[in-house]
Amino acid sequence: MDRMTLLVLAVLLFAALIRSAFGFGEALFAVPLLALIMPVKVAAPIAVLVSITVAGVVLVQDWSEVHARSAGWLALSTLLGIPLGLLLLTRVAEPVVKAILACVIIAFSMYSLLSRKRYVLKDDRLAWVFGFAAGVLGGAYGMNGPPVVIYGALRGWSPRHFRATLQGYFLPASMVVMGGYWLEGLWTPGVTRYYLMSLPLVLVAIFAGRAINRRIPGHRFLFYIHGALTVIGVVLLVQALHM
Repeated sequence: MDRMTLLVLAVLLFAALIRSAFGFGEALFAVPLLALIMPVKVAAPIAVLVSITVAGVVLVQDWSEVHARSAGWLALSTLLGIPLGLLLLTRVAEPVVKAILACVIIAFSMYSLLSRKRYVLKDDRLAWVFGFAAGVLGGAYGMNGPPVVIYGALRGWSPRHFRATLQGYFLPASMVVMGGYWLEGLWTPGVTRYYLMSLPLVLVAIFAGRAINRRIPGHRFLFYIHGALTVIGVVLLVQALHM
């Protein structure tokens, strides 16, 4: 096995572990690192296939822990937001949108980390707002994750429910993306080969991530979520400033 293949497998293993343990965040890690050693047009489909696998296995493992109503509202409103996102892509400069999104994410996360009184959404009445925002950002720049993660944090879900419910949202979204890659001819034999080689490691990572998720206390889990959101916000801000 050559050095490049070993690096690809290592990245996918760690990405799957992150996704299984926390429910999100692997894309921020996997695609940029894979893009250092292979074309993005190869890296992105591989990452999405791994994402589909993690989401599918997690849902089979823990379907009873999915807030189906929340996932449904988020998914439906995301579809409604995609057309506006496509319009945004052609009308507003990407650095402006990324900078605004970064500032909102950082401000929300820092407030949540530093405030003694945390705001909580008690029901799904505002789910459509966050789902719609996810659709707009997903349709424009492929960044549908942050609004959904923020919504989960505001609902105060336990680590188990957070992990499972987000997979109920991300699985159909990832399948749609993969369908688009297939139509564009980006699902190549090379993509399939790397995916199949990584599959045993990904499955091990999924079960290891599940064990980690169950060992994290609820208050610490929210701390990690807001910390991860802060990192995402900083990365987006840096990208915006260098465009």
